[in-house]
Amino acid sequence: MTTNLAIEASSLVKTFGDLRAVDGVDLAVPRGSVYGVLGPNGAGKTTTIRMLATLLTPDGGSAHVLGHDVVKEADAVRGVVSLTGQMASVDEDLTGRENLILLGRLYGFKGKAAKARADELLGAFGLDDAATRLTKNYSGGMRRRLDIAASLVVTPELLFLDEPTTGLDPRSRNQVWDIVRALRAAGTTILLCTQYLDEADQLADGIAVIDRGKVIAEGTPGQLKASVGNATLQVRLLNPEQRPQAEQILARELGAVHLEPDPSALSVQSPDADKGAEAVVALSRAGISVAAFTLGQPSLDEVFLALTGHTAETQEEEEVKA
Repeated sequence: MTTNLAIEASSLVKTFGDLRAVDGVDLAVPRGSVYGVLGPNGAGKTTTIRMLATLLTPDGGSAHVLGHDVVKEADAVRGVVSLTGQMASVDEDLTGRENLILLGRLYGFKGKAAKARADELLGAFGLDDAATRLTKNYSGGMRRRLDIAASLVVTPELLFLDEPTTGLDPRSRNQVWDIVRALRAAGTTILLCTQYLDEADQLADGIAVIDRGKVIAEGTPGQLKASVGNATLQVRLLNPEQRPQAEQILARELGAVHLEPDPSALSVQSPDADKGAEAVVALSRAGISVAAFTLGQPSLDEVFLALTGHTAETQEEEEVKA
């Protein structure tokens, strides 16, 4: 077995009746990385995670997690991984501290050690002030942080995060992102399932794009963006009256130009950075004053659209859950 991989899956299949929820998924996740599994609702992300976490038995293919076969060595897998699912896993009628103490005792901590670990996690996740409040009175962001803290009572070698920021406000979402970065820095491997393309772009070292149960592309965020091809050159002029002339020059250099709502702005697809830079130089030589310009790669939204023919939000089928 390849020792530098935390997850090695080959041709994983899972069916529910006539529905082939996972249809031959291959994954290779390096140890110590954040690896994103990206796709819309119903793509097969959660089913894949549940097989890797030994909560579902594959109907085909094979998978090893940290060197252990997920079917033949399921107990060994469970001993080294942790899972934070989409739904809150804490007891609403207990306080935050009581939830963590209870989990500590279940993991074998003695009384004082369980309390010490609970206090340590509450501090690390910014929940000290809410430690004695009932969990049912927590905000969505606080509950999500407590969920992740509960997954780390015993620090796992591999953490499965299934859509950890769904429904959170921007501030809470950023807090969860900071937690993921800190865990990675401490050496934990994280498999992150998400339907948010910007989340994968922010956090993932590598990405597998899943659609309708199949991996349709994989690579780093930069590689996936480059696979789409053209970047976008955005130009802002000092003098809006020069926009018609700028449009002619950019069209000659690069092709069809998009006129932005801002009367001083234009954008155009560029095959590469060099061509984009040459187009800006051509504007300058023609006496057109450029206030600012940017040359950016396609977004992951554009990548997903190019790969699947639809955006990440358009597929509305609910994934079957056992």
